[in-house]
Amino acid sequence: MTTTQALTVRRNGTAATALLMGPALMAGYGVVRLVGRAVSDYGPGVWWSLAHLLFLAGVLVFVPVFLALRGLAGERGGGRTAATVAAWTGLLGAAAVVVQAVIDLTAGFAAADKQAMSEMFDRVQGVPGVMPLVYTVVPMLFWLGLLALVTLLAFFRRDVVRWWTPALVLAGTVVMAVNLDLLPVGALCLGVALMPVRRGLSA
Repeated sequence: MTTTQALTVRRNGTAATALLMGPALMAGYGVVRLVGRAVSDYGPGVWWSLAHLLFLAGVLVFVPVFLALRGLAGERGGGRTAATVAAWTGLLGAAAVVVQAVIDLTAGFAAADKQAMSEMFDRVQGVPGVMPLVYTVVPMLFWLGLLALVTLLAFFRRDVVRWWTPALVLAGTVVMAVNLDLLPVGALCLGVALMPVRRGLSA
């Protein structure tokens, strides 16, 4: 095995693990959030911090996922170009979500109670540009990029990405957007959707 082949195998192995861990960590975030809301007011404290640490880890794990999905489009041609644009769109959204998670974690650690945490959020979100860049518009690019990637690959790489994968990714995204309490369900949809991709990378 050449050095290039060894690097490819290692990269694919990392991506295959990320495809499993990303949805799992997001599901963990949803479960911890539900438990925290059930046993406390889910403000500053252990439940808030643990949930958002899982959320942050889940988003970061999707970075190699985007890169691996882009790689599946091939080395040249229109499919590669479209996949690259979609991947960088998703990564831009991921960066915004990471900033959001860091703000949430910082507020949770710094605030003495839920009221103080709410006031911190009001101050941060009141800064011009913060809401669209960190909370409303740019974070949606994470999901749009992921959906665009799997949709493209469902056409160009049918051997790895099944035809129903984009539908499941869309369903998971919509479910989580409608109600955060359904995060575990949405994450399960993502996990099932990406499982064939993981098997293709591991093969």
